[in-house]
Amino acid sequence: MALKVKAVERLLKFTNDENDPGVYRYVMKPEMYSTLSQAKVIKEAALRSGVNQGVMKACWDAAGEVIKAWATEGHSVALPGLGSMRFGLRSKSVEDVNDVKTGLIKSRRIIFTPSVDLKDELADTAIQITCYDRTGKEVKRVTSTAGEVEDPEQEENGTTGNENQNQNGGTTGGGTTGGGTTGGGDNNGGGDNNGGGDNGNGADPN
Repeated sequence: MALKVKAVERLLKFTNDENDPGVYRYVMKPEMYSTLSQAKVIKEAALRSGVNQGVMKACWDAAGEVIKAWATEGHSVALPGLGSMRFGLRSKSVEDVNDVKTGLIKSRRIIFTPSVDLKDELADTAIQITCYDRTGKEVKRVTSTAGEVEDPEQEENGTTGNENQNQNGGTTGGGTTGGGTTGGGDNNGGGDNNGGGDNGNGADPN
C-alpha cells in the first residue's frame, strides 16, 4: 500500500507585476480519494468488531457528542487509536496589555495530534510520486519508503524556528508571545505553513 502524490509543473508568479514572466516549478500535492461516508465507516467497524451496526452507530454518535462537548470546554480529548484533539486559535500579538481584546483572534481551530502508533504507521507508509510536465505528460515516477511525520506539539512550542515571525503584530517563533495563545493554541505566525505553501515557495497555485 502506498500514498499517491502528484508533482505537476506549474507557472508560479511571486509578484503582482503583470510583466513578471514567472517561473515553472514542480508542485506536489496528494491525490485525494473519495470521501468515505459515516455509514460506510460504521458498517466496516461493525464487521471488524462483530458488533451489531445499530449498536456501533449508537456508540459512534455518543462518542462524537462527548468529544465535541469536552473539546469545546477546553479539554484535550483522546481519540481512541488515533491521537487527541483540542481547541486552539490564531491571533495577533500586541505590546500593550490594554490592547488585548477578542478582536485580535483571527480564527478558532481544532488541533489534531496523532498518536505515536499512527505517526509510525504513516512514517512507514510508502509514497509514490508521479511527475507531470506543463503539457500534462507523465515524465517520472518516484517512490519513497519512509519519511518524517510533522509534529504539531513541536511546532506549537516553537521548535521549528522563527521563520514565521511577524514584526507587525504576529506571533513569534511558532509559540505564543505577548497576546498569542497559551498552552494549546498553534500560532506559527498566523499562517498554516512553515516556510511556505505547498510548493515550499510561499504559494499554492491551486
